[in-house]
Amino acid sequence: NHTRTSEFILVGFKSQPGSQLLLSILFSTMYIVTVVGNVCMILIIRMDSNLHTPMYFFLENLSTLDICYSSVITPRAALAFLLGRRNISYNGCASQMFFFSLFGTTEAFFLAVMAYDRFTAICNPLLYPVIMSRKLCVLMVMGSYLSGCINCTIQTGFTFSLSFCGRREINHFFCDVAAVIHASCSHTLVNELVMLAVCGSIIVGTALVVFISYGYIILTIAQMPSAESRHKAFSTCSSHMVTICLFFGTVFFMYAQPGAASSPNKSNTISVFYTVVIPMLNPFIYTLRNREVKRSLKKQLKR
Repeated sequence: NHTRTSEFILVGFKSQPGSQLLLSILFSTMYIVTVVGNVCMILIIRMDSNLHTPMYFFLENLSTLDICYSSVITPRAALAFLLGRRNISYNGCASQMFFFSLFGTTEAFFLAVMAYDRFTAICNPLLYPVIMSRKLCVLMVMGSYLSGCINCTIQTGFTFSLSFCGRREINHFFCDVAAVIHASCSHTLVNELVMLAVCGSIIVGTALVVFISYGYIILTIAQMPSAESRHKAFSTCSSHMVTICLFFGTVFFMYAQPGAASSPNKSNTISVFYTVVIPMLNPFIYTLRNREVKRSLKKQLKR
């Protein structure tokens, strides 16, 4: 009996009741830290006029995005672990997939935009204020969200055009594209190819922008005459480089290789990393490795 109206069952992270409680506490704690950390980052940037620059404009938007990104997944997963209710409605699953794909794709484009911003600041410092105008920054943010919207519409539309039957079990703790495709009783080859082509092109495309930008940045820094100027230039990029390695490393492993949709068992633990852990770590990475943010934070605390 094929249907598109009944509930799904999320069966990722099956374990003993005590472990489920521990998972619920862990997810809840990480979500609270994510929200508090990113809200603090937004407030620090908004309250300090010295941080009203393109770099921090993008960082503020990244913090907002991380809150939304984590909110789509983490609270519901924590509640499911606590109450043991793993059912999710068809519409709820589709909505979760739509917004997860939207925010995840947008984050990839944000990181590429931020890499271009650092490239312009270090490789073309005299033209930086002209090139990275307020208008261009806003257009880049809007373009990132538009790209995310296109991808999530394609992924959600293709995935939920499939038929589902039997127990409709999704071997995941949220409605990820690959896991939902794997739960279908339709032929999924086209969907897997679409996911590989679209996600692969987005991940590879944005990663190329990042790597090319940082290739030029590293060459420019190496040619700087003084050790102090090299250290200062590198310090403005190091936190972003850490975030890039964490995000693209896990996402590429999940979505940009053949067979991603056909082996969902390996995805649960990795998915926790890029849906829950990275949004939590980003504020700390940018705070602990950024002297301007630390200086602003100390000033705000003194007030």
